[in-house]
Amino acid sequence: MIRAPALFVSHGSPMFAVEPGQLGPRLAELGSRLDGARAILVASPHWQTRNVHVSTSAAPATIHDFGGFPDALYRLRYPAPGAPEFARKAAALLGRAGFLADEDARGLDHGAWVPLLHLRPQADLPVFQVSMPHYLDARNALHLGVALRPLRDEGVVVVGSGSMTHNLREFFGGAADGDYARAFAEWVGEAVGRRDVEALVGYRRRAPHAERAHPTEEHYLPLLVALGASRDDETLSYVPGGITDGVLSMDSFAWGAARASAPTSTAYPAGHELSEAMQEDFLQWLGK
Repeated sequence: MIRAPALFVSHGSPMFAVEPGQLGPRLAELGSRLDGARAILVASPHWQTRNVHVSTSAAPATIHDFGGFPDALYRLRYPAPGAPEFARKAAALLGRAGFLADEDARGLDHGAWVPLLHLRPQADLPVFQVSMPHYLDARNALHLGVALRPLRDEGVVVVGSGSMTHNLREFFGGAADGDYARAFAEWVGEAVGRRDVEALVGYRRRAPHAERAHPTEEHYLPLLVALGASRDDETLSYVPGGITDGVLSMDSFAWGAARASAPTSTAYPAGHELSEAMQEDFLQWLGK
């Protein structure tokens, strides 16, 4: 069996569902390499719990855990089946690593289904989530990823879904100065490229503009989950995503993802600004 990849995906804001920007088509190409995978595990900052929870639902619902966005977003569904068997294996692995893990019937939050709309739009691979406990810090996020690493040898794609930068005050305030976000993303990219684990764990002290890029840590920690699930000898793929909404860096990474034999095309408009008509075309393409 071919080992499934580990991914860090920036999901930005919920609008990423209908505004693919630079990253959407690149995730679609990356997703075309997952045909041999058996399931997808997603660790998202939008599911935080006291202890680690794993979703064992056989048919996870699409959770619209946001407010104040266009109606088109609330009509979207991601109808992938669940993966109860793999979820229970994940819980067992986490338990052996010292994490108290509980089963949960929760559905997919937007940190999971929004990027999956682009990564695997056909929703043909089973999906389950692992929560991020409230006590999680950078070191423990890395350990959580290490604990989940064996699942990749069984064909489970491990996805840390967060955001390379995530300053909500500036996002909602309409800030347009993205220079600090670019500087932070470049620093992270260089550290990931040389696999400087200690720098990435200690990013708050070492990275430029770290506290501005992440006033709170929850959208950075999925990067460390994915890094922990990766291996030293794997090929790293940098997946550039550009800057959206002025301050949200969408850069992403893949470890151990085989190259596609030929370029693939996306099935939706790739421009960042979508008209209402284009949004409707996208919804119709999804069959909603």
